Amino acid sequence: MADDAVRIDGNTLRLPGGVRVRFMRTLRLPETGTHELPPGLGEFPVRRVEDHADTVPAQWRARGGVMLPVYLREAMWLSFAGSTEPAALQVGVGKVCAVSGRPWSSLLAQDPQNYVVLPRQPWLDGINSGKGTVRQFVAVPLGLGATVEGQVTGEEVWGGLQLQSFRLNDAELAKWRELERRRTVSTRSVKSVSAYGAAPPAPGAAMAAAPASAARARSAPAMGLGVGGSMRQEVYVDERSRGAWAREPAGRVFVHLVTPPEWRRITGEAPPPSPVDRAAYTQAGLPWFEYYDDAAQDVAPTDTLSSVRPVGEWLGDDHEPWQEPSPHQVKQLGDAPGKPVGDGDW
Repeated sequence: MADDAVRIDGNTLRLPGGVRVRFMRTLRLPETGTHELPPGLGEFPVRRVEDHADTVPAQWRARGGVMLPVYLREAMWLSFAGSTEPAALQVGVGKVCAVSGRPWSSLLAQDPQNYVVLPRQPWLDGINSGKGTVRQFVAVPLGLGATVEGQVTGEEVWGGLQLQSFRLNDAELAKWRELERRRTVSTRSVKSVSAYGAAPPAPGAAMAAAPASAARARSAPAMGLGVGGSMRQEVYVDERSRGAWAREPAGRVFVHLVTPPEWRRITGEAPPPSPVDRAAYTQAGLPWFEYYDDAAQDVAPTDTLSSVRPVGEWLGDDHEPWQEPSPHQVKQLGDAPGKPVGDGDW
């Protein structure tokens, strides 16, 4: 029987339909120019909200889901490596679709497309902002208007990330499984591009657990996602018809973003170390990635997302020196489940 629950496996979110999502720490790119793909600097730790019901805000308990710690202006990308069967995954930033710029919906749409197709889409680093480019996901507090949600809707109510998965319908899934069974020529799997997701160890010490029994539930600083620099990345057009997908979502999850001090208070764990700066990263010779796929068609950008302004225009420059990677650093890329994650009202 198919597992219809959302679960955490280590730091990987497992959504129904074989979807796997990891949240990767990475360098924040400059907000001018278009850049190659920076790799991950380790995974963000992910915890269930309901495991910390005594210390999370009541609003978080009502929405359910999971939480992860992010620093102000820290960048992230989503890795879908390990997703096992075709699935349509909607990605929301403050309940604004990161692909179409439209309001969050419980329905799939293809005009404009409001989802990514897995495992065809190996990762997503930001909002769909231009032909063959995305603008990097960057964490910012609610209340300044800097989030994608604030700029698109004029309000900042939700924050965080939202994920929702759809399976193929029964007939299409059976057809796909039969084709896979008959396949005799091995094809490139997501693992062939997993070097991008295989991160070097994050700097600093491992997280240390501490008792959180003395903590009290209270309101927490709300965080959402704005945008940073532009990078070369395609959001692939779905080659299937809309009728190939199930009408109802298989599962969904709300991802709350927590400031490091609140993470320590809520969970009793030390947050990850502060991200390494760009100069040190380049000096260490860590790789960048260029990904090109001439067989794919890119989803057209929308005016809504193309006009979202980067966080630097709201928070000011951070005056961190940028060092371009040298040419040799740019690489060409051509477990048992945990407890179910509770969903809530959002």
